[in-house]
Amino acid sequence: MLPRNWKRAVRSLTAALLLTAAATAVPAAAVHADTAPSSGWNNYNCKPSAAHPRPVVLVHGTFGNSVDNWLVLAPYLVNRGYCVFSLDYGQLPGVPLFNGLGPIDKSAGQLDTFVDKVLAATSAPKADLVGHSQGGMMPRYYLKFLGGAAKVNSLVGVAPDNHGTTLNGLTNLLPYFPGAGDLLTLATPGLADQMAGSPFITKLNQGGDTVPGVHYTVIATKYDEVVTPYGTQFLSGPDVHNVKLQDLCAVDLSEHVAIGTIDRVAFHEVANALDPAHATPTTCASAVS
Repeated sequence: MLPRNWKRAVRSLTAALLLTAAATAVPAAAVHADTAPSSGWNNYNCKPSAAHPRPVVLVHGTFGNSVDNWLVLAPYLVNRGYCVFSLDYGQLPGVPLFNGLGPIDKSAGQLDTFVDKVLAATSAPKADLVGHSQGGMMPRYYLKFLGGAAKVNSLVGVAPDNHGTTLNGLTNLLPYFPGAGDLLTLATPGLADQMAGSPFITKLNQGGDTVPGVHYTVIATKYDEVVTPYGTQFLSGPDVHNVKLQDLCAVDLSEHVAIGTIDRVAFHEVANALDPAHATPTTCASAVS
């Protein structure tokens, strides 16, 4: 267990890195999933290769968007030969910049429409999904209730709140998103749906965590302060690979936000999940690869 002051220092550094990255990005209000950032993702002319035959759809988390959440992971995958796409979902009327706040079943419908668009553009029969936080959990509704299992090969959830979390956990996200605290005074069904024991979470997990035909990977960190205890992120099922980041690199201090936005050890494990036939060991050295 790290001393409390070390944890605070790491989280403060992570927040600074994330805010720096966001400041150098195209403003979120001006960028949508239909535009192609300079790093090469959301390129609808991209055709999957024989080595990577499925497009990868990135699904942001609560308060996130299709660009800022993926400033590191999207180029990481593009540089490895993947066709990569990301969407915005869960918008609330009159709430700019912050997404993932609408009813999660409706957000899953947006994902359904977006995956269909990507498959039509790439002529691929199936896609792979990679999601962070709510974005790793929400697609399970799409797979289970909206017919997504027929269109998806694998779901990789990075710090997903698969079995819900607490309001206190969700408020721990606020320091990373200046101004988001004001949203707690508004009706935010996307937050209510993520509460442990909510009707949405109960329905999502009733009858089992997984559906046949989809490969599931969950990557979690023991320092997660948003989805707690971190073990609730893991899934049960016949085709599930649950990973604790510190089992791969004991000195990795990433918490909830960092694991999904800047952690290259986690990203190496994402790449392994997308191409298990060519997986290589994930270690602390993966952070520089």
